[in-house]
Amino acid sequence: MEKEMLVVAKLKKDTFEKFMGFMHSPEGLSERAKVAVVEKTIGTVSQDKSTVMFKIFCTDEAALHKFVEGNEVSKPIMNEVMDSYSIYNLTKVSK
Repeated sequence: MEKEMLVVAKLKKDTFEKFMGFMHSPEGLSERAKVAVVEKTIGTVSQDKSTVMFKIFCTDEAALHKFVEGNEVSKPIMNEVMDSYSIYNLTKVSK
């Protein structure tokens, strides 16, 4: 079952391009597909490229936390580019 979630990440200075390069790479896409429906993901970035935000349709919440914290594949890049992150459950409040 898909669960709507919001992931907000603070990036280290001048690492946005490297972060997005990983997220769009075959390895990054493969890892993202293990935790969410990639085709439904909606992303945005702050004007100074220091913060990214993704609305995702999560299929494995435990794996999501491992991916963001850094699993076997994502750990090198996450350690290099990420300062901090927050994950929120989204709840619809009206139509």
